[in-house]
Amino acid sequence: MHRIYTYLWVAACLIMVITASCRKDFDYPQSSGQLQFSKDTVFLDTVFTNIGSSTYTLKVYNSSSDDVQIPFIGLKNGLESGYRLNVDGLPGKEFSDIPILAKDSLFVFIETTFGITTVGDNEFLYTDAIQFGTEATRQEVQLVTLVKDAVFLYPRTLSNGMKETLLLGFDEEGNEIRIEGFFLEDAELNFSNEKPYVVYGYAAVAEDRALTIDAGARIHFHKDSGIIVTSGGSLNANGSLSEDQELSENEIIFEGDRLEPDFSEVPGQWGTIWLAEGSRANSLDYVTIKNATVGVLVDGSPEASPPTLTLRNSKIQNSSSVNLWGRNTSIEAQNLVAGSAGEISVYCNLGGNYDFKHATIANYWNDGFRSGPSLLIDNFVETASTIESMDLERANFANCIIYGNRSVELQLADNGSKAFDFNFKNCLIRFEDSNGTFDGNPLYDFENPILYENLLVNGRPGFSNPFAGDFSLTTESEAIDNGDVQTALEVPLDIFGNDRTLSPDLGVFEFFPNN
Repeated sequence: MHRIYTYLWVAACLIMVITASCRKDFDYPQSSGQLQFSKDTVFLDTVFTNIGSSTYTLKVYNSSSDDVQIPFIGLKNGLESGYRLNVDGLPGKEFSDIPILAKDSLFVFIETTFGITTVGDNEFLYTDAIQFGTEATRQEVQLVTLVKDAVFLYPRTLSNGMKETLLLGFDEEGNEIRIEGFFLEDAELNFSNEKPYVVYGYAAVAEDRALTIDAGARIHFHKDSGIIVTSGGSLNANGSLSEDQELSENEIIFEGDRLEPDFSEVPGQWGTIWLAEGSRANSLDYVTIKNATVGVLVDGSPEASPPTLTLRNSKIQNSSSVNLWGRNTSIEAQNLVAGSAGEISVYCNLGGNYDFKHATIANYWNDGFRSGPSLLIDNFVETASTIESMDLERANFANCIIYGNRSVELQLADNGSKAFDFNFKNCLIRFEDSNGTFDGNPLYDFENPILYENLLVNGRPGFSNPFAGDFSLTTESEAIDNGDVQTALEVPLDIFGNDRTLSPDLGVFEFFPNN
């Protein structure tokens, strides 16, 4: 008998547990249109056609004292909508009988991917709405996305299922070094400003071919993507001065393919523009290169005429490693802003031939530790087994600012085995060697007129907002009116087209009290 009572007691407990644990969704009264929302319109930031957006969040509140059931949650355009939902962990486009407890909330996550080819416009607003409840008590939250069409460039998928690759060279054991990429066809060698370009992998310019980019073009790179100009090839980016400096309508912009504001200043989103050894007469005029790993990598040809790379009126900034990296090459730069970078802003590496006039090289990296200076110049590379040295034939900097948030922003490294010829003329340089680390080093003898002329050491640059990448000058700047006039005559206009020939300032920007 005792055993029977025990069984009955256990059974009763199980019934109570089961009853208590059962969902009572179907016992809830239906919501009566009194839901509240974290926003009445969800703006999904600009996306390219056929590229998925980020995930956006909408919070739905039940502020009443009663548990309720939402009979319907779904997209107004139904199953054909270009939006996708996830309601409290359930993916789909339509949902029924969703419970929400008193004084509680639930999350709705929203994404979109849309094919603009069905519309035929280069850019348009795509809209829909999330509906809550039945027709009598329906509430809506609007969805809005700006969708842009683009020209997509990507490697082919081969018959074996692998992506097309480019041969970069061979390792020490003779094995091929390859990277996912493709050669641009002749019909693809002109980037216009009609649509943005989105590049997957590395787009390569073949020998005896030139990639020409028109003013106003926008080039976007997917992760681990970029441009390679091979031996005998050329890159000519022909931007021009914009009337609206915020719109930058005539500037050429290279950046990542994530258009959301949260990605606008994220470094390392794509690879590099690589001007390989033997590429020739490359030119970048009125361009902005941002958020790369290495903004521009230039190899070889220190004796090239014209230089391997000519840079004018351009900005390279927010690279996760180096903004401008030249390796035993020739670079001429005028009106260049080389901003913040994770290691070095400008690296003149393994010798070469460099000429910079009216450059602002300013590294205010604040996204972690930075070990390198704003400007590093050397004539050798040391590996575990060898030291490779090359002549630094010339590294001239005139009317430049070399500054940043480290105490020493200029570093020179000469191993003594090759030529090391450099000169700084009318430059403002941050070099606060408080520990005397460089005392007695002849490379930093700022009184030597052969190496340094009219130098401003540790003067105030007076930048407007350097941590935000604004290196225009304020009234506090000691760069004002301290430029060499002859150099200014060679570069008579600043990056905004202002005349600087009367009393030139150092760096890219000419200061005007009323501007």
